[in-house]
Amino acid sequence: MHSLRARPKQTALITGAASGIGADLAKTFFEAGYQLLLADLDTPAYLADFESRAQDVCFVQGDLSRAADCQELVERGTQRFSTIDILVNNAGFQHVCALEGFPVEVWQRMLAVMLTAPFLLTQAVWPSMKQKGWGRIVNIGSIHSQVASPNKVGYTSAKHGLIGLTKTAALEGGSLGITVNAICPAYVRTPLVEKQIATQAVTLGISQEAVESKVFLKSAATGSLIEPSEISSLVLYLCSDNAKSVTGANWNIDCGWTAQ
Repeated sequence: MHSLRARPKQTALITGAASGIGADLAKTFFEAGYQLLLADLDTPAYLADFESRAQDVCFVQGDLSRAADCQELVERGTQRFSTIDILVNNAGFQHVCALEGFPVEVWQRMLAVMLTAPFLLTQAVWPSMKQKGWGRIVNIGSIHSQVASPNKVGYTSAKHGLIGLTKTAALEGGSLGITVNAICPAYVRTPLVEKQIATQAVTLGISQEAVESKVFLKSAATGSLIEPSEISSLVLYLCSDNAKSVTGANWNIDCGWTAQ
C-alpha cells in the first residue's frame, strides 16, 4: 500500500512555521493526519484553522538562536506528544550585505538559526528515533547550499554547512532507521522573497515584475517562482515509509538553475 498519510499518532516538529514554506508545511502535514509541534518567533495566524483537531497541535514561541530555546522546544513537544517522529528544520532569514561590511552579529545569528539550531534539534530528537528504529529529518536548504551569490555570505555559508550536517547524520542514522535529507529550492514565493523583490525594485529603479523575471529568475529554465506547496509535497514524501531508502540526498528544486 502506497500512502503519504501519517502513521497513527506520529508527530512532526516544524521550525519557522509562522509563514512561507513553514506555514504551508504545517497545513500539509495537518491535512495528512500528523500531530504538529510548531516553532517560530511569531505566532502563526492560521492556528484557528486547526481547531477541529486542536489537541493535535502545539505551538512553541521561541528564538532558535538560543540553545536553551531549542532544548525547551523538544522537551515541551515530548511532554505533549510523548515522541517526535519527524523533524523539519526550516527556520531561516536573509541579510544582504557585501562581505567587507557584513555585521559579525548578523553572521553569528544566521549560523545559530540555520546551522547550529538544526544540529541541536537533531541531537535532541535522535535518541527517541534511535530507540524506535524510525525517524525522518528533512533540512530545508537552498540553492545557496549548492552555489553562491554576491552579498549573501552569511546565508550561503549557513546553507552550505547544512548539507554537511545532512550527509553526516544520514550516514550515522542509516542503520538506525533514521533518514536525513535536504531540499534545496531556488526562489520560493514567500513573504521573505516578495520583500526582497520589492527592495530590489526600489534599488534598481525597475518594476517588481522586472525584478522577478530579469533578476530572480534570470538563471531559471522554467521562468517562474516556486510555490511553497511544491516543497511541502516533497517533504511529505521524504517523511513517508515510501522513502525509507532515500537518505543523504540533496533534492534541488531550482527551476533548472544548476543544470547550466
